[in-house]
Amino acid sequence: MSPSPNVQAFFDPATATVTYLVSDPATKAAAIIDPVLDYEPKAALTSTASADAVLRAAKAQDLQVTWILETHAHADHLSAAHYLREKAGAKVGIGGNIAVVQKVFKPLFHAQDVVADGSAFEALFEDGEQFQLGTLSVRVMHTPGHTPACITYVIGDAAFVGDTLFQPDYGTARADFPGGDAATLYRSIRRILDLPPSTRIFTGHDYLPAGRTLHAWESTVAGQRAHNVHIKDGVSEADFVAMRHARDASLAPPLLILPSLQVNIRAGALPPPDDDGHVYLRLPVNRLGQRQAG
Repeated sequence: MSPSPNVQAFFDPATATVTYLVSDPATKAAAIIDPVLDYEPKAALTSTASADAVLRAAKAQDLQVTWILETHAHADHLSAAHYLREKAGAKVGIGGNIAVVQKVFKPLFHAQDVVADGSAFEALFEDGEQFQLGTLSVRVMHTPGHTPACITYVIGDAAFVGDTLFQPDYGTARADFPGGDAATLYRSIRRILDLPPSTRIFTGHDYLPAGRTLHAWESTVAGQRAHNVHIKDGVSEADFVAMRHARDASLAPPLLILPSLQVNIRAGALPPPDDDGHVYLRLPVNRLGQRQAG
């Protein structure tokens, strides 16, 4: 393994999202992983408070942010990637299959400005690709199942898995989004769990399960293999798929799925202003499923 990165976590209570500031101790090169653009849904108000807190932390340590890295196109929070790109002069990277996601959601939002080829992002990563963060080597693992574009970033002894895994006492991601698949998710997670046992696992969210009162987002491969309530060692693919199908059938869409996806397929940029100079987010009525009568 390459040297161990420094990792700082920033937890957003409103969306239970964890943003990471990851840096190379030798060169102070840094990446921000899965940044949050604050969004108040009742009044459709955005704020950069969370992103600014990460930038202040980077400045205080004299870190040079060179990458904004997305693990996937999030359906539960708006990304601050575009804002951070402009503030830090950093490149934005995501999995190459983002084009698949854009092709699904462009027509849903009638997003005529979106070019569904991933070109809104500076880097489209493929499985096994490597790039540098200072002296640290970043290896990309394509880990689909939650979405077709999910990737994991392995940096030294740390793996940033997005929504693919959660803390061992909470389990794993849903697999019922367009392009998601429970069997594919199982195989992706087993690839992650084939990393060295001491590898630190950093998750994209933490939802408190019953019996736990403090948020946590770091575990290890060994801990996940021994204790993950959905996919610990000994759980078969068939059992996992059956569990995931039953669990996903009971889940409502994420609260911010509609604003999030139309921003996140644009690499964190808001839609272009309308002819009155204002920005509008679209609500595709009766497009995400039919409400049951009675």
